[in-house]
Amino acid sequence: MENLVEKARALGAQGWEIAQAWLTSPAAWSQLALLLLAWIAAVLAAKRLAPVLKRLIAPPEAQAHAIANTRRFALIFLPLLLPLLAYGFTAAGEQVTRSVFGSGAVIAFGKRVFLFLAARILVKDIVTDPFLRLMGRYVLVPVAALYALGLTDEIVAWLGGLTVTMGNISFSVLAVARGAIAGGLLFWLGRWSNDQSAAFIGKKQALRPATRTLAAKTAEIAIFGAAFLLLMNIMGVSLTSLAVLGGAIGVGLGFGLQKIASNFISGVILLLEGQATVGDFVELDGGEAGTIVKMTARAAILETFDGRWVVVPNEDFITTRVTNYSDSGSANRYEAPFSVSYDTDINLVPEIIEAAVERLDFVLEAPEEPDCELRGFGDSGIDFACEFWVNGIDDGRNKYTSKVLFAIWNALKEAGIEIPYPHRVIEIKGQDAV
Repeated sequence: MENLVEKARALGAQGWEIAQAWLTSPAAWSQLALLLLAWIAAVLAAKRLAPVLKRLIAPPEAQAHAIANTRRFALIFLPLLLPLLAYGFTAAGEQVTRSVFGSGAVIAFGKRVFLFLAARILVKDIVTDPFLRLMGRYVLVPVAALYALGLTDEIVAWLGGLTVTMGNISFSVLAVARGAIAGGLLFWLGRWSNDQSAAFIGKKQALRPATRTLAAKTAEIAIFGAAFLLLMNIMGVSLTSLAVLGGAIGVGLGFGLQKIASNFISGVILLLEGQATVGDFVELDGGEAGTIVKMTARAAILETFDGRWVVVPNEDFITTRVTNYSDSGSANRYEAPFSVSYDTDINLVPEIIEAAVERLDFVLEAPEEPDCELRGFGDSGIDFACEFWVNGIDDGRNKYTSKVLFAIWNALKEAGIEIPYPHRVIEIKGQDAV
């Protein structure tokens, strides 16, 4: 700590000597004047150029293709125009001062200050992502400030000299900071790339849903795998060591994580074969039934009609029997049972019921029209059932059978056909019976 304080005092004394030298040097005053002129010229140029660039870059509002989105993205960087113009004018002035006075320390300092202002504007006014703004506030802006003061080399050397030892392993604080920053940026870039690729793949309606999900998962694994390998390369970790570690992990998977590996492989098989995908209503042998709302690497999530989520391991879709009621959007057939009185002319019933059910807007004409069938002769009446086809599942939001039964009831009432109810005849035997 004392060494750090002494270094800070030495740097402060050195900075004061430099400031005194600048204040008493004609060359320094000339460079300050050039800095002021460069800033004024940048302000005037930015006022004229900004509207022109905005008109040239901004696409028509109706356009939504990739080039138009790229042009809109470029517009958000217009606030950087002023400090960057000042930096460019200052760089030109630096060449002049070095050729005339043989030095350009003051103007070089001003050029670095303009870069610091650009970094601050970038973080404050342009970046909107919370993670990037956090990185900019606590990494980019401090580094730009140190660069403007000319202290980057000293700070890097000091951080490189600080080491942390853990057993036989020792590493510098600089390496840890570099790895943390690089890792954060790489995995943020991986997440952003994954979101963009998933959105792009999701728009490809020509592909089957299972194929789109598989492609998105493959892209996600490839992106984050590449980010991990690149991070290891930046940190100087040998890939040979990773191969040994991967072998050890493989042995662990073989012995201790068999179920997880099995579910992962089963998930890949499901995505490849497409026997069940997001949006399908399925029922398993174990009694689980619901609509698949999400498929992960380990399990599928079913949403039941009462709003509950059921997590079903992918392996269950492979090793047990699965009934899929909505694969490829196929229609489903249901039936509505009913009975009529024995006094009814049953030859009239099919025509009346079929006509009534056909009038319902959700009943399909294909693959078959409504079909009223005689099922048997019951104890209290003659049993019928009307078969009908619909798109969807008869539960949850859809109550098809209930609406069909209402239509059957109304049609029978209009035709004067009686719907029977149970009759019982009680016979009392005995001497006291009357």
